[in-house]
Amino acid sequence: QVQLVESGGGLVQPGGSLNLSCAVPGSIFSTNIIGWYRQAPGKNREVVASITTHGTTNYVDSVKGRFTISRDNAKNTVNLQMNNLKPEDTAVYYCNGARYSPRYSWGQGTQVIISS
Repeated sequence: QVQLVESGGGLVQPGGSLNLSCAVPGSIFSTNIIGWYRQAPGKNREVVASITTHGTTNYVDSVKGRFTISRDNAKNTVNLQMNNLKPEDTAVYYCNGARYSPRYSWGQGTQVIISS
């Protein structure tokens, strides 16, 4: 089954930064909108950012100005640079197809914990 693989999470203090990476199979990378999602304890999974094959990006309001999604065409990865992290950013982060692109099997995600 097709699966995207997330990495890069960790424990950081408020105000810190993390860079998440999503390895995307080549056939999916070149044809799909890819999004980063997160699921906090007790909450539904939400999409926080997405990027089209042409590089057009979208962000949920709560991360605008702090998170940047990008594509690395050489490595077939979609990255999420997260700056000025807040405790409310604590969640498991996943990547998958987004918007009108199909969803694939969900991976294990990568845990992000923001705590002092």
